[in-house]
Amino acid sequence: MRKTLTLPLLAITLACASGASADEGMWPFNMVPKEQIEKDHGTKLSDAWLDHVRLASVRYSSGGSGSFVSKTGLTLTNQHVAGDCIAKVASAKKDYVAEGYIAGQDGPELKCPDLELNQLVSIEDVTDKVRAAKAPGMSDAEANTAMKGVMASIEKACSDKGNASPVSRNIKTQCDVVTLYAGGKYHLYTYNKYTDVRLVFAPEEAIGFFGGDPDNFTFPRYDLDMAIFRVYADDKPLSPKDYLKWSSEGPKDGEAVFVSGHPAATDRMDTVAQLATLRGVVFPYYIDSVHKEAAALYALGKDNLEGAREARESLRRIENGRKAIEGEEAGLRDPALMKKKTDDEAALRKAILADPKLAAAYGSVFTDIERVQKVASQLYKRYAALERGPYRSDIFRIARALVRLPRELATPNDRRLKEYRDSNLDSLKIELFSSAPIYGQVEVVLFKAWLDRLARDLGADDPLVKAVLAGRSTQAAAADFIAGSQLTDTHARKALFEGGALSVDAAPDSLVRLVVQLDTAAREVRKRYEDEVEGPMRQAGQKIAQAVFAVRGTSVYPDATYTLRLSPGTVKGYTEHGKPVAWTTDFAGMYAHATGADPFKLPKRWLDAKASLAQKTPFDFVSTNDIIGGNSGSPVVNANGELVGLIFDGNISSLPNRFVYGESTQRAVSVDSAGMLEALRHVYGATALVSELLGESAR
Repeated sequence: MRKTLTLPLLAITLACASGASADEGMWPFNMVPKEQIEKDHGTKLSDAWLDHVRLASVRYSSGGSGSFVSKTGLTLTNQHVAGDCIAKVASAKKDYVAEGYIAGQDGPELKCPDLELNQLVSIEDVTDKVRAAKAPGMSDAEANTAMKGVMASIEKACSDKGNASPVSRNIKTQCDVVTLYAGGKYHLYTYNKYTDVRLVFAPEEAIGFFGGDPDNFTFPRYDLDMAIFRVYADDKPLSPKDYLKWSSEGPKDGEAVFVSGHPAATDRMDTVAQLATLRGVVFPYYIDSVHKEAAALYALGKDNLEGAREARESLRRIENGRKAIEGEEAGLRDPALMKKKTDDEAALRKAILADPKLAAAYGSVFTDIERVQKVASQLYKRYAALERGPYRSDIFRIARALVRLPRELATPNDRRLKEYRDSNLDSLKIELFSSAPIYGQVEVVLFKAWLDRLARDLGADDPLVKAVLAGRSTQAAAADFIAGSQLTDTHARKALFEGGALSVDAAPDSLVRLVVQLDTAAREVRKRYEDEVEGPMRQAGQKIAQAVFAVRGTSVYPDATYTLRLSPGTVKGYTEHGKPVAWTTDFAGMYAHATGADPFKLPKRWLDAKASLAQKTPFDFVSTNDIIGGNSGSPVVNANGELVGLIFDGNISSLPNRFVYGESTQRAVSVDSAGMLEALRHVYGATALVSELLGESAR
């Protein structure tokens, strides 16, 4: 499951419907409803338990979650989350994505060129400080600018304090002010940021993603979607105080389990007007884009083995995202789901209007949101085409950063675009100067797809489109832009960065010139979006949050924001189309599911190891935990805080959980801890790694 598509600051606190399911909720760790969990699950979570699980959890910059699982700095996540690093350390001669990698057998632990892990160490409520930035008489746009400036200052002060005396050159402090309830609250999240992360183990993609797209978002599943890294500090393995002990037995049917991870965007608290924007504008645009990108990347790989290898990671991300968004769009077209959302909103509006004080303060807010959403719909395509650009393109992101950095660094920190704030610069530079390969033929495909959208959405007669294409076809223009750039060379990027604005202005590089050509228009549409959509929605969010708190109390969890959350659940099968679906699968089922043809073709070592494997060992399982994209790689822990599973997917019926949680057939899908150990021992011969995971020997 990948991080799902979102539009900045569109989410508004609406409501948690009464009678919510027992396992509903992605709870920030400072809001976990311990008493309710004890009542629902018979499990008492202490503050020490929560602190331990929080500190054992990590966020991957590649777009997923993970956890520390040994005293020697090992971390666990999914093979598909690790895929970004694996592809970057691989080559045409050493295809570790297809072949897998086992440190010791295949070589040393491989350092990822630009991977960061974030460990949440503290949370502080800074709501009053942020809100105080709004002075009387300010417009929504002015208030938005002022509040974001205060957020930037808070982040900088926090990061500067943490980095004043770093414990290691590979461990920094990262600080983010997180917007919750779309402006109802603001919390400062402080992280340890680890930048020396090395690949220890990854299985072949054929077993990590066994069943491919046909099995994606389904159950039963038979995937070893796992990967193991090690975190280093000053060239020595990190020794984390908090890590999850590995359960060799795994979970039991009916057992209470907890997922600690970083769910991306949910929209359960959106108004009906906001959902209409997603359904009618955002989702169709995204689905159209990824269909065309996928088709072009498949064509690139046809009869071109190296092209197929280079495009593989992009394709997997695209296909996974497409299927997720199509499932979510189907939810928004479900009359039952939309009736529930409409009824919830009507109930809240009625409660507001019934109280004269609430009506005076918040009675017009839904009408205000409807107006703003019309503006968002009008701006979206131009905003997406110009400001987001070919956002899947590595080289475009690099070019834009190099062009914008001199201007942004010359601007006071509290007035910069968010991605160029001081608190974000270290991470930006790691990406900017990464040694990871950039594949020209993949970039041409992505650029052409973007140029097609640019011409379609702005119009072929638009002066900017004419200037960009300069009489060329989109294919020819894309090829020219990539061929005329030196930004695939890290040294060229560093020289341009160090040269500053004068170097950028004089650079003949085709992509630098393109970004300069686009930048004024891109900044203009971003400014319009921030002033006319983001600002008003921030103020509306605060109003509705206060109304919800007044009507329904403060024990309402906020929508997910790709920050650490805890989700309670139960290991539990379900019934679908009148047929029972068992809670677990095993290795015997996997061999029966294999056909010998892709994507149901097992790697050779799995065929060779069949007789060695205990066939009834649990492999994958389902639970009712509340998850979404971004939770990939999240640990599943039991009441004792032991790791019993690894989230890697949800089933297809869980996709509309982005909008309304359900648990009749909706399930989270995990790899069983017992199955992972069995595979490591008997398929990969990684007995030393197993001993390290079980704490049986020091490294």
